Amino acid sequence: MHILSIIIMDVRLTAFKRLLDIMDDLREKCPWDQKQTLESLRKLTIEETYELADAIVENDLEELKGEIGDIMLHMVFYSKIASEQGAFDITDALNAICDKLVHRHPHIYGDVKVANEEEVKANWEQLKLKEGKTSVLQGVPKSLPAMVKANRIQEKARGVGFDWDNKEQVWAKVEEELGELKDEVDTKASIDRIEDELGDVLFSVINYARFIDVDPEMALERTNRKFIKRFQFLENEVKKEGKELNSMTLTEMDAIWSEAKKSE
Repeated sequence: MHILSIIIMDVRLTAFKRLLDIMDDLREKCPWDQKQTLESLRKLTIEETYELADAIVENDLEELKGEIGDIMLHMVFYSKIASEQGAFDITDALNAICDKLVHRHPHIYGDVKVANEEEVKANWEQLKLKEGKTSVLQGVPKSLPAMVKANRIQEKARGVGFDWDNKEQVWAKVEEELGELKDEVDTKASIDRIEDELGDVLFSVINYARFIDVDPEMALERTNRKFIKRFQFLENEVKKEGKELNSMTLTEMDAIWSEAKKSE
């Protein structure tokens, strides 16, 4: 092994050991850390994950570094609590993921040949079924946000060949679902039926996004941030004019909105 590789490995191991030692100290001596349970940490981990996602969207690599550290701390914390309960420790967790990765990448660690990313995904889903899962959708977390869940469901179904052939077919489905939604609204159908059709529209749009290699969650978040920026511009300009938003006409607000777009 090259001397530089050895040095880098040693630095990594030292840093990880330092985190483990600090976790041991905190669990032994800090009243707050002593009080934490798997359940109490869960909501904090979810919050940290969203902060990680924010750093990615904003392309703030310095912030991302800190958020990765926070997530690593939580993983070590969960493992520490589990070890106290005699269930497993961090070594078991790391070995488990290593074993899983080796098993699910036979094109790297075995003699399986793959031509592209799609074949890798297909092999992955087939291997999971052989591991005892009864459905390819079994691994989709129930508590995922609906848009992310829809995307994952579609990706997993594609892994076993259940998918459209091309984006034109998917777009035709989007148009079909939009027509059905409009029909239900125009005929004043029940809210449940309208909700069903709206869900179908959203699901098909997410499907189309997948076919054109766009992350729908990221796309919507970019639009959210763009709207917030423009609306706050509107608020500031109205305030400068000594007016109130609710006293202005939509035409007046739209003129300032156009200025906000130009300022970008």
